[in-house]
Amino acid sequence: MAQQNREMHSAEPDRGALAKMVVQLFEHWKLSTEEQLALLGLGAASRSALTRYRKGEPLAQSRDLLERVGNLLAIHKNLRLLFPHNRDLAYAWMSTRNKAFGGRTPAEMVSEIGFAGLLMVRSYLDRMRGQ
Repeated sequence: MAQQNREMHSAEPDRGALAKMVVQLFEHWKLSTEEQLALLGLGAASRSALTRYRKGEPLAQSRDLLERVGNLLAIHKNLRLLFPHNRDLAYAWMSTRNKAFGGRTPAEMVSEIGFAGLLMVRSYLDRMRGQ
């Protein structure tokens, strides 16, 4: 039974590492605090959560939050693969207006539509990569 519990625990994501990765990603993308909160599905009253994540505290144990972070990291991976020789373009993409999103930025899509907008952005990049 103890072995089974260890195996189950090891399958859990390292929420501390994920917090560090997503905070660093937001810095690279140069997103506003409001955009960062929207991408994580958090309201304006949750600014303290961002501060805690910046200090290295683990992400909250929330399926929605963990799924959002997983999709954000997948978006980052797609951008790095699509623009392997232009890191500046890869980092600016989330805040660049795009015809595919009706002239909105990908970050605006997520802010306006929520989780469905996040999935739309990821799906768009998956298609661009031919997946």
